[in-house]
Amino acid sequence: MKTFLELVQSRQSDRAYSDKPVEPDKLERILEAARVAPSACNAQPWKIIVVSDAEKRMQVADATANKLLAMNHFTKRAPLQLVILEENANFTSTVGGWATNKHYPHIDLGIVAAHISLAAADEGLGSCIIGWCDEKKIQKVLKIPKNKRVMLVILLGYSAQALREKKRKSIDEIVSYDQY
Repeated sequence: MKTFLELVQSRQSDRAYSDKPVEPDKLERILEAARVAPSACNAQPWKIIVVSDAEKRMQVADATANKLLAMNHFTKRAPLQLVILEENANFTSTVGGWATNKHYPHIDLGIVAAHISLAAADEGLGSCIIGWCDEKKIQKVLKIPKNKRVMLVILLGYSAQALREKKRKSIDEIVSYDQY
């Protein structure tokens, strides 16, 4: 069993997937990890749409890709997509956001995405968090109300990629103590 540090060090954004389907019990555990993710004032401002239908997956994948910019051409390869929507925050989170000039739901969605991708890695699955998408196309395909925001699409599946070396800043570049 991997330690948590080993898990986060081995997790990567996968852009190639095998044809092996994701087992329902693994998906359930990943979704449970998302469900229990922390959020500001326990607002839980998210809804997750699991897209497994082949035709809808292709349409969502098309909405995340851009041929001209060569963006996300790999998204059709994943056997599952989790479409993450921003829901309304509760009163306390909303008021707190006004007071601090922060939009807490965006922070919360980042946290839930991290829970999903780490839970996927723990299950032996690959993932890739996609922020680039044509919201209106996805709203139409998945019958999402126009007043709901599509914030992320997370691909899930068995990776067909080797583990890559992480290119990250050094700890000294990102951490300081007691002052900037």
